[in-house]
Amino acid sequence: QVQLVESGGGLVQAGGSLRLSCAASGSIRDSRIMGWYRQAPGKQRELVAWMSNGGNTYYLTSVKGRFTISRDNAKNTVSLQMNSLKPEDTAVYYCNQVPSTNDWGQGTQVTVSS
Repeated sequence: QVQLVESGGGLVQAGGSLRLSCAASGSIRDSRIMGWYRQAPGKQRELVAWMSNGGNTYYLTSVKGRFTISRDNAKNTVSLQMNSLKPEDTAVYYCNQVPSTNDWGQGTQVTVSS
């Protein structure tokens, strides 16, 4: 069982940038695909981006070209660089495997003001 701790969120103006980090308590090397999810108030959690061990990536259409996911298996970390942020990116962001497990962390709040 891997515990996940997300950090790096905050309040930023539209057009700004944030870098989220996810630290895993155990090895993520066996997690073939690691991803970032988000949940906005009143909405279902959605998958924003993922990266496989082989370096393949996926991005939600609305974040493509603005967000970049990366992972460091040696450090057991997954990161999400978010540029050109929009108010609609406001949500709590979580990392987890893809497909997700029940081992959700506390998430990190991202708030983008207009």
